[in-house]
Amino acid sequence: MLQYALIVAGGKGLRMGCELPKQFLPIGGKPVLMRTIEAFYAYNPEIRIILVLPCSQQPYWAELCREHHFSIPHRIADGGETRFHSVKNGLAFVTAPGLVGVHDGVRPFVSREVIARCYELAAEKQAVIPVVDVVETVRHLTGEGSETVCRDEYKLVQTPQVFDAGLLKQAYEQPYTPHFTDDASVVEALGNPVFLTAGNRENIKITTPFDLKIATALLDSCSI
Repeated sequence: MLQYALIVAGGKGLRMGCELPKQFLPIGGKPVLMRTIEAFYAYNPEIRIILVLPCSQQPYWAELCREHHFSIPHRIADGGETRFHSVKNGLAFVTAPGLVGVHDGVRPFVSREVIARCYELAAEKQAVIPVVDVVETVRHLTGEGSETVCRDEYKLVQTPQVFDAGLLKQAYEQPYTPHFTDDASVVEALGNPVFLTAGNRENIKITTPFDLKIATALLDSCSI
């Protein structure tokens, strides 16, 4: 079955505290975004990669590709006003039946095993997302107070979130609402169930200076 990887990279680096968008920050001498794309290419060299970038960032990306001799084939879609609109723009490049994995551009440490399992399960289940356990105590805010809740009833969601292409394209024809915080929430709005599978703890989303330190440490211990 044809596989697509739709990689969304629209960050501005505000929480990182620097002018350079977070997806372009180097770890181990290479931009985060390149390492993310390499993870999917290593899983399947035939995968069709669609990169969603704001128009204003595309010239800089082209410059980085030349500088790093980055030659993994990919198409570029224009970023939108929100993540929802960015994914919808990227889906315009999905022109054949298959599976689409939507992935955050700043998650370069997703394991090959997790990518493979998400695509394999999506071929059967239509909608699959990787999750990890909550390991810290969780409290629910109740007006002016708060209360402890059972953390076993909650999961932390990662990407890639993988779906049947037809289902995902249909879901993104819905009007946008602020409740659409990820692709699973968009698909669920159609009434379609979403299947959970185990993610990998290293698959962090790099958004802060602390995350960048963790990423540097992970790079020293992981092969990506």
